[in-house]
Amino acid sequence: MKTYNTIIILITGISLYSCNQNSSKEESTLIFQKGVKIENNNFTGNAYLEMLINSDSINRNSVGSVTFEPGARTNWHSHPNGQIIVAIDGEGYYQEKGSPKRILKKGDAVKCPANIPHWHGASENSEFIQIAITSRVSGPTEWLDAVNDKEYKSDE
Repeated sequence: MKTYNTIIILITGISLYSCNQNSSKEESTLIFQKGVKIENNNFTGNAYLEMLINSDSINRNSVGSVTFEPGARTNWHSHPNGQIIVAIDGEGYYQEKGSPKRILKKGDAVKCPANIPHWHGASENSEFIQIAITSRVSGPTEWLDAVNDKEYKSDE
């Protein structure tokens, strides 16, 4: 019986240590905080924003880290001065109106052209974290229709 109790204690200890190691490893791989949940109708699914730099009268660029849970995405939208997206973790999608959907992985960067409707978000099975750099010189983002499931799942 003493051996059995020792084995149970050992397995429990190893399990707790492993859980703590995985949790620490996951937390240490995040570059920025997850941010606050985005609570508006311009996204499908759960997405979080950590604003890193707000635009001002001198530097008119805003920079934010956006975390999309699997399946989450923006609506179609456009920016009067374009946008730059840098993938920093997970797998995501990017699509411009009339073009095929692109798969984005850590290290990929996209230059979204000015006034071109596009959307971006996570793949179906992976969280996606991006840095969005958006110029605020000529006005705000123009939000359009939601990306429906058929558009989201299509390869075209």
